[in-house]
Amino acid sequence: MTGKEFRSLTEKGTVLLDGGTGSCLRSMGMPVGVCTEQWVYDHPDVIRKLQEEYADAGSQILYAPTFGANRMSLANMGLEDQVEELNRMLASRTVEQTGERVFVAGDMSTTGKALEPYGPMTYDGLMDIYKEQIRLLAGAGVDLLVAETLLSLEEALVICDAAHAVCDLPLLVSFTCEGDGNLYFGGNVTEAAAALEAMGVAAVGVNCSVGPDQLEAVIRRLKDTVSIPIMAKPNAGMPVITETGEAVYSMGAEEFAEKILRLRDCGASLIGGCCGTTPEYIRCIRKRLG
Repeated sequence: MTGKEFRSLTEKGTVLLDGGTGSCLRSMGMPVGVCTEQWVYDHPDVIRKLQEEYADAGSQILYAPTFGANRMSLANMGLEDQVEELNRMLASRTVEQTGERVFVAGDMSTTGKALEPYGPMTYDGLMDIYKEQIRLLAGAGVDLLVAETLLSLEEALVICDAAHAVCDLPLLVSFTCEGDGNLYFGGNVTEAAAALEAMGVAAVGVNCSVGPDQLEAVIRRLKDTVSIPIMAKPNAGMPVITETGEAVYSMGAEEFAEKILRLRDCGASLIGGCCGTTPEYIRCIRKRLG
């Protein structure tokens, strides 16, 4: 997919993304404490079922299950030697299984390590980590790239540089933020969005962290700040942690669909769900979109 093709897609109307992955996989048998990417690699039928359900529900863009498959995050699980196999296979399987029905995004996220002087990561080190993952995802045939649940603008700028150095695929960037738009490693999402538009990203927005009912002001400010499409992929409300460690989210599918369409009215043109959402949530949004 080219940047022009992505713009054409968003100009046709609201684009429906997928919903949660990790939270769904937990309900489908994935144990606590394992590497998600390794588990879905070893259980291809489970992730195929979930992806097909999202496509059936109406998702137009599916995220390949490569969220934490950068070298740094895999090293935390002792799996850094699997970075090439996991990215190539998880992305290519998604393309092969659903690519005729939906667009496939190569998914990336934070390493969890802040850049100098606030943390141990150097620019060059982080650049190499993301260039490696982007090269593998692009080589596997994804249609576009998405960097989600980012914690800082500095991290996002490195990903932009890495993407520009490796390929011409459209890059979508979304941050996890507080309800007031503040980012966890400093700054706010509105300032970050303006900087990323100048860097040439295809879309910018927010995901995870809070429910859709807490993001209306954030989406309005983004709409007033940037001219590129805005993404909204929040959690199904705020979770309650049970005695067994399970996160139970407060918002059902119908209520979530109502709230996410209010974000659409505030300016979001790419909408979906994050933690706690399922194919049923996406199906309810699709019904309301008509």
